[in-house]
Amino acid sequence: MQSVRGSRASDAASRDIAGRLVRFGLVVLGFLIILAGIAIAPLPGPGGIPVIVVGLMVVLRNSFKARRQFVRLHQAHPRVISPIRRMLRRNPRLLEMAWRQSLRIERRVVPRNLRFAVRSRRLFRRRR
Repeated sequence: MQSVRGSRASDAASRDIAGRLVRFGLVVLGFLIILAGIAIAPLPGPGGIPVIVVGLMVVLRNSFKARRQFVRLHQAHPRVISPIRRMLRRNPRLLEMAWRQSLRIERRVVPRNLRFAVRSRRLFRRRR
């Protein structure tokens, strides 16, 4: 007859192995999602980018090595990586982040006299 202590150790070991298998499966799933995003990226519209970001989120939440690489990349290029890092928070403010990104893209691409988002933001603030 096994002692109680021996069965607890085997339960903990089996839980540890199961947890590692689940984490590995989620990392593989994340990479498959990233590959699907890359595959649909040439299609019209921004369909590939959100799918790639979701895949990155799955991988980064379940892989310690990937998270370490992501932190190094964030330290090297903080402006580029900060929107993705904000999306990885526990309660991300997706609408606010999307608005900021659209303003940032508009500022870089559209000439000053044709910027729609900036004018609409000013009109919205006046009506409050």
